[in-house]
Amino acid sequence: MSEYDVYGVGHALVDMEFKVDDAFLDTIGVEKGTMALVDHDRQEEIVKALTGRSVERACGGSAANSIIGVAQFGGRAFHACKVAADEAGDFFASDMKADGVNHPLDGERQAGATGRCLVLITPDAERTLITNLGISELVSPDDLDEAALKQAKYLYVEGYLVSSPSARAAAVQALEMARAAGVKTALTFSDVNMIKFFRDGFEEMIGSGLDLIFCNEAEALEFTGADDINSACQALRKRADHVAITLGNKGAVLHDGQQQIDIPGIMVDAVDTNGAGDMFAGAFLYGITQGFDFEQAGKLACQAASVLVTQFGARLKSGQALDILKKFG
Repeated sequence: MSEYDVYGVGHALVDMEFKVDDAFLDTIGVEKGTMALVDHDRQEEIVKALTGRSVERACGGSAANSIIGVAQFGGRAFHACKVAADEAGDFFASDMKADGVNHPLDGERQAGATGRCLVLITPDAERTLITNLGISELVSPDDLDEAALKQAKYLYVEGYLVSSPSARAAAVQALEMARAAGVKTALTFSDVNMIKFFRDGFEEMIGSGLDLIFCNEAEALEFTGADDINSACQALRKRADHVAITLGNKGAVLHDGQQQIDIPGIMVDAVDTNGAGDMFAGAFLYGITQGFDFEQAGKLACQAASVLVTQFGARLKSGQALDILKKFG
């Protein structure tokens, strides 16, 4: 029996979520709906501009959010990442443990600054991310726990790792370890800008192919060059046995290796889309590691994401995941 359902590899960021308006984004010169990597000084400038606004803080990062989702549904999860020996690093490690996720952060840590992500939410529920990776940019193969990885059903790799050489090396090595150990491999593209600026890095991570690719509609079209989502799905099948493409409130398009499956959307009044794709992946991975077929897992994932976007924050509240799961019992 596998010790873990999912072993994640990704950046470790402390999310700081603020409510803003479009005028604020114009003032700081940031494009709405994107993720921008900035240095410490630039992020501090924006933090100062946000003075006086209320903030919600939680451990985050694309893969971290998904792995927490797996654990919230009752799955067994491990997350490989890197934080510094600072207050933010202590907060991240404690918050992950509180969410039921194992990690390698309890030992001695390096000096430095733990990564932060400013999550700016506009009234239309769109999220804009201003990220300084801090020490997380230095995550490397040394931060992998090979024994834990070999005891997982799935490896889940965050696409944001493509942006730094050491992090990309960690992703590539984790994928090689997983293939050698017979652990299934999954990758999320994470952000369309990652594809635009680091295409070669994604090619390196995909390598000989994956078991599962997660992406949204924009990422699918950008990576494949296709004109429509069905063509994109078929093109992605050349790189992975299985595909999961999220379409926002229009649902999702899946391919289970045999057929394409359309999952209908769920209409809700969204207030915050931050983490919706991460929650979809987490719930989906929970489903397929517990014996759900792709259609069942897709419906569970869409339900989880639809609940998430009706409230602020990148994770479900206590008990919500189990309430959702009861409908699929």
